[in-house]
Amino acid sequence: MQPGPAKKVEIYVSENQQYHHEPAARAILDFLFYHGVAGATMTHGAGGFGADHRLRAAEVLTLSGGLPVKIEFIETAAKAEELLPKLADMAGHGLIEVHDTTVYKPAAARSAPRSVPGHERLAGTAKLMRIYIGENDRWRDRPLSEALVESLRAHDIAGVTVYRGILGYGAAGRLHRERVLSHDRPVMLSVVDSEDKLRAILPLLDEMMTSGLIALSDVEVIKYSHRPAAPAADAKAAQ
Repeated sequence: MQPGPAKKVEIYVSENQQYHHEPAARAILDFLFYHGVAGATMTHGAGGFGADHRLRAAEVLTLSGGLPVKIEFIETAAKAEELLPKLADMAGHGLIEVHDTTVYKPAAARSAPRSVPGHERLAGTAKLMRIYIGENDRWRDRPLSEALVESLRAHDIAGVTVYRGILGYGAAGRLHRERVLSHDRPVMLSVVDSEDKLRAILPLLDEMMTSGLIALSDVEVIKYSHRPAAPAADAKAAQ
């Protein structure tokens, strides 16, 4: 961010709104974080109503649920325009506002963000990426394995699975065992997606990993699908 004209984006969703089986507000915040947005703020409403005209209030004797949540951020017009289509999808029936604003003093300088296109389906020839790290590895005071999973998801990578090893060693030649007092067991992340998408995210993975190994190999995707939601859960959510 630099001083000058910018856009302020405000996104309103409800606290019980879901996106890919997680709270939509948290998914939106993760998306903004891992797409290099300069900064974002989430606030929780004490009351309000939306398009359905149902009043919700945070009162001791009122268990209404579905209170409003607002996520707002300020970015360049070009960056906001790039993110808005995906944010509109994630916000679902929520509201998005965009305002002209002026940045007088930016919080911090940011490098150019990376953009990775989303996927619609996965079939046929693809790439398998294996990421080898240690259980103790960190990124910005967080477990590196968790940060990598969230980053991959925010960039619409088709899927990732984390495995914890029981024995292994890496570039340092130090043996890591699964013992009661061991706190640095090997960890492997397995990722499958198209070659273009995986290679596009490699610079970000290189930035997040101070050590470890990344390997790519050819695979053939036979089936890629998700488990449908249980009818009972859908019926309960609709009440």
